[in-house]
Amino acid sequence: MSEVRDGLKNLYNDLYGSDGNTSYTDKVEDKVGDGLQPVVTENSEEVKAKAQAIEAARETKEPEKSGMEELEELVGLETIKHDVKELIALAKVRKIREEKGMKPVPVSLHLVFSGNPGTGKTTVARILAKLYKEIGILEKGQLVETDRSGLVAGYVGQTAIKTREKINEAMGGVLFIDEAYALNSEGENYGQESIDTILKAMEDYRDRFIVIVAGYTQLMKEFVESNPGLKSRFNKFFEFPDYTVDELQAIFKLQCDKYQYKLTEEAEAAVRDEIILRESAKGENFANAREVRNLFEKIITNQAARVADLEDVDEETLSLITIHDLEDLDENDCAEEEE
Repeated sequence: MSEVRDGLKNLYNDLYGSDGNTSYTDKVEDKVGDGLQPVVTENSEEVKAKAQAIEAARETKEPEKSGMEELEELVGLETIKHDVKELIALAKVRKIREEKGMKPVPVSLHLVFSGNPGTGKTTVARILAKLYKEIGILEKGQLVETDRSGLVAGYVGQTAIKTREKINEAMGGVLFIDEAYALNSEGENYGQESIDTILKAMEDYRDRFIVIVAGYTQLMKEFVESNPGLKSRFNKFFEFPDYTVDELQAIFKLQCDKYQYKLTEEAEAAVRDEIILRESAKGENFANAREVRNLFEKIITNQAARVADLEDVDEETLSLITIHDLEDLDENDCAEEEE
């Protein structure tokens, strides 16, 4: 009977969790203690087998990757990777010095990410937040993404409240402000109210959260230069270059691998030609990696339309992308969004 009790308790709590007070199997044990026979539809061996299966699934679950492992897996961005590693090393040594009672070197961890859309700025910000947590700089390591619309209200007095809500959400992590230069629009003061609120919080809650502002290179330089408070706190610029054709093709291949697709040789050559075409004709809104991901989505949509009406579809057919799936590709399909 004790085997049944233990097996049920472990199995139930694994599947449904415990409320911290009285679990289902605790109630069953109460009945057993009263001399009543619990209703059990499985014998002890079945219960133990299920419990063992759950434990085995836990043990075989792929371990979470470290921030550095995620950084190294990124396509391209060699200069950014180098800069991130240097920054993390500096932050780590500063923390060790503080813990040993040594005088810390003043280092600002607030950053400016500049570059064109889709160059990995949000992805690197998320990895940085994770790295800061891993070395003990940040408590939680979450990334809170926002932009002007998430910080600025439409009337006086409410912008500071709205901005503080985002700051509170980012406490223990990183506040990532995309297209931050939009806060500095001429002819209105709402954006400046948000900037002032952020700068004050950076001073009041120093070391409790980190701010990363991002956007187009020239606009971000003008934004930081426009305010002495911004210039003094944001003195590190990470410049994100556009991806090369080879890197964009590698990103496309990663998408295929991730979702279990493979290309025929003819399709692979056609994908490269399409990437070259789009990259050579890029304007200021060319979305780099996002452009490639949207191209991938368009191609697998075409593939799905081709395969859907086939009979006896096997795994090979479901995973194969052919030259026919690259027909009717409109280069305007790709969204003009920043990563």
